[in-house]
Amino acid sequence: MARVFVYGTLKKGQPNYKHMINTAKGLAKFQGRGRTVEKYPLVIAGKYNIPYMLNIPGTGHHVAGEIYSVDDQMLQFLDEFEGCPDTYQRTLMRIEVVEWEGKGGAGEARAAAEGVMECFVYSTTTYPPEWVGLPYHDSYDSSGKHGLSYVLRESR
Repeated sequence: MARVFVYGTLKKGQPNYKHMINTAKGLAKFQGRGRTVEKYPLVIAGKYNIPYMLNIPGTGHHVAGEIYSVDDQMLQFLDEFEGCPDTYQRTLMRIEVVEWEGKGGAGEARAAAEGVMECFVYSTTTYPPEWVGLPYHDSYDSSGKHGLSYVLRESR
């Protein structure tokens, strides 16, 4: 099992969460909530209002999200879903545990207790330069005050 940190449309209550609970795509087990140890710009960009975490460490906010344990099948699905490695790149980032529900082995419990763990995160280094000038968010909600509703793939 791999740990994945999601911050956008794959979180609970968001438009693509249905994929996280579709066992035909693999297994994803919710472990808890966290936020990036380093600051990153989280922007909503493009004509479909997609959330992107720009891989510019030290700029922006500590981005909030959810931590999941996923099997190889789900990780492969997420790579394809996220357009990895062209649109997003899957990299390891340090995530501060804010709330932990996971019931993993001793190593996972120790990492959670220490408050920081490494998780795969889909962020991007392949973005138009003007995105750096967009507003930065510390968390994402498709129906947030920003007024930029996410457009589902099937509606594009």
